[in-house]
Order: sequence, then structure tokens, then C-alpha cells
Amino acid sequence: MTAFEEVLVALADPTRRHLLERLSRHGSATATTLAGELPVSRQAVVQHLAVLDRAGLVRGRREGREHRYELLTARLNELARWMDELAAQWDHRLEAIKLLAEAGADTAPRGAGSVSRPPGRPRPGRGRRGTSAS
Repeated sequence: MTAFEEVLVALADPTRRHLLERLSRHGSATATTLAGELPVSRQAVVQHLAVLDRAGLVRGRREGREHRYELLTARLNELARWMDELAAQWDHRLEAIKLLAEAGADTAPRGAGSVSRPPGRPRPGRGRRGTSAS
């Protein structure tokens, strides 16, 4: 699994997203503190934090008897940059399609509103020779 896939899998769960939001608002916290805000057990929170840790989104560290977790933003920033690049690529493609469609609308002959089909493909509901397929 790639780093982006690990992050996306980790972000797919609403409980893990809540944990990330909590850590982003309040800084570091223990699993016990985080579990107090959720309808899941402390052990379930620890398991969610382990997934987030493997994805590089949080880091746990010992402070005396406690284990505190903090948000790491580097992977989120990398993912945001990748998503921005992907969005820009799609914007470029959609703009090209729009220009082609507008240019085609200006030069299309009358009655040319039908969708072209690959050769040898009958129209839906019709046989090979254009006759009704009953």
C-alpha cells in the first residue's frame, strides 16, 4: 500500500477523523482523554490511533506513565498538494472538453445532435441492420 493509500484508508473512518480533528484543535492528548469524547472504548481509540500512527498522521510518545498523541501534518499536506494537482488536471481536461463542445456546436450540421457510436454497434433496441430487434 502506498503512503497516500494508507492516509486515505485512515481518513475513511469517521472515528479516526474525529480523533484528528480533536488533536488539531487541542494539541496532544491521551487515549483516555480522547475516548471520553467518543462512544467507543479506550481500547478501540488505541486501535484507531495505531492506524493513524502507521499512516504517519499521529505520533505517540510517553510522558511518565501516560502515552500522549499528537497530530503530524506532513502527510496531510502532501495529500492536499496531490489533490490540488489532480483537481487542476481535471479542470484543464474539462475546459478542453468544453471548448471542443462549443466549437462542435458552432460547426455541426443541422440534425447532427445524435451521439456517434463505434462502427458495427447497433443503436439501442435495434438489430444489426437498423431494423427493430423483436
